[in-house]
Amino acid sequence: MANEIFKTHDLDFAQHPKIIFADEITYARCGFFTAPYGDYWRFIKKLCMTELLSPGQLERWRVVREEELGRFLRGLVESGKKKEVVNMGVELMKLTNNTICTMAMSTRCSEKDDEADKIRGYLKVAYETGSKGPGLIGDVFGPLGRLIFWLYGKEAMDNLKGIDELLERMLKKHEDQIGKRECEDLMDMLLKVYQDDKAEAKIMSRDHVKAFLFDIFVGGTGTLAEAIIWVMAELINHPNVFQKLREEIRSVVGSTRLVEESDVASLPYLQAVVKETLRLYPPLPVTTRECRQSCQIGGFDIPKKTAVAINLYAIMRDPELWDSPNEFLPERFLVSDTQHKNMEHHGIGRSTVEETFLTFGAGRRACPGSRLGLIMMHSAVATMVQCFDWKFCGDGHNGGKINMEVGKGLFIHLAQPLTCLPVVHFNPFASSI
Repeated sequence: MANEIFKTHDLDFAQHPKIIFADEITYARCGFFTAPYGDYWRFIKKLCMTELLSPGQLERWRVVREEELGRFLRGLVESGKKKEVVNMGVELMKLTNNTICTMAMSTRCSEKDDEADKIRGYLKVAYETGSKGPGLIGDVFGPLGRLIFWLYGKEAMDNLKGIDELLERMLKKHEDQIGKRECEDLMDMLLKVYQDDKAEAKIMSRDHVKAFLFDIFVGGTGTLAEAIIWVMAELINHPNVFQKLREEIRSVVGSTRLVEESDVASLPYLQAVVKETLRLYPPLPVTTRECRQSCQIGGFDIPKKTAVAINLYAIMRDPELWDSPNEFLPERFLVSDTQHKNMEHHGIGRSTVEETFLTFGAGRRACPGSRLGLIMMHSAVATMVQCFDWKFCGDGHNGGKINMEVGKGLFIHLAQPLTCLPVVHFNPFASSI
């Protein structure tokens, strides 16, 4: 049924249902992820895919990703030398924030630790309040929606004020630099459209611009940081996988230089480790769609305006589709196409990996930043495995391992902070220090 929605009836389900607080929250229908299917959504997606996420633009910004990753690793090396325990969530949030913000807005958003902590705090509250009540399913409660808002909405509104102040400050700072940069970035282009009175149908307001920034934090930096945390937690819990991955990196890269983005194509086990983690812990476990016109799904009549929830988490842990679905087994993604065909011929596999690996969703409303997210995940994980041994120092022990309990919220995140001591194994900066 999910594939019918994502493929056969993709256009019929090309928008998300209206969230229950939409009339109260300024950005609720302005963001790229929540905007109705129409001119604005198509415009912003085209702009993202051509000016931020196209292969050419991703290559152009490679130097930014390398610089930010270098800063991140230098900080970990210093912490390792001083035997300082680090909060992986805080450090990875700074890495993802600074990388994506520089790519989109030519500025680092977490230059100061307190600012990074503020962003992380805002996102934490947003995730928690979003998980209270049926926030994603829309107006299914009719008049009771007002009651639900009074129960849960005030906290969301208070948090949104802090977010708005942060976004407004970032926007003004960017506006002050217009014309002073050698190259236009994505934010320059958005501001041009917003400031152009003759723009087609005045497609953008200031709220649209700020909503896009908010989407960067929620959909880009927050979920990406959490996804990397899940990978590292699984690797620490599975030292044999950690060592196998380190050996693959050493065999391809050697022992004298840092692994680079261009090496990833030659590191299939690294790719398998990342995919397997995303299968187990998709950043958004349930995605929603709204039927734009009546149709049939699985033989059932689906009326227009019907809200649909697709449980990606359940699909990717379905024992009828995956062997040992709850186990961390990266090797499952090393199976060749020929082996897949043989498995299906003998009744072992009922669907292809492409049909059941739905971490980023599918169709028009699939995550547009999946390519960038994978690039950053592969680089961060590879360098952390290559450069450090990790000693877990948190309270989440469970039989000698990290407790992999999932925290409450709309997005899947580790319930306990991942705090570790990085022990330097390979210092890529030794010759330059």
